[in-house]
Amino acid sequence: MNAKRDAVAVNILGKEYRIGCQEGEEEALLKAARYLDSKMKEIRGSGKVIGTDRIAVMAALNIAHELLTREDNADAAAGTANKRIRSLRERIEIALNDSAQLEL
Repeated sequence: MNAKRDAVAVNILGKEYRIGCQEGEEEALLKAARYLDSKMKEIRGSGKVIGTDRIAVMAALNIAHELLTREDNADAAAGTANKRIRSLRERIEIALNDSAQLEL
């Protein structure tokens, strides 16, 4: 089952690109393009990187770093939550066992 694909025009650093996009995903594509455009403009504005290719690579590296940092933070939060859940489960089991012994 292939979803319909449309070409969506996005503008990055003043240049228009037509990108194939699944039906219903246009807004997400436009949001991603706006984010990339802002990152590339930020890098270009710093004056430290010259050339569109280099700006694009630096933007890609910065975005990849952001993504991996968020994933690491999410993994750490999940690990903390799992430890807390295990601790609560153990406490509940102890309380239930104590309660069962009292009924005897």
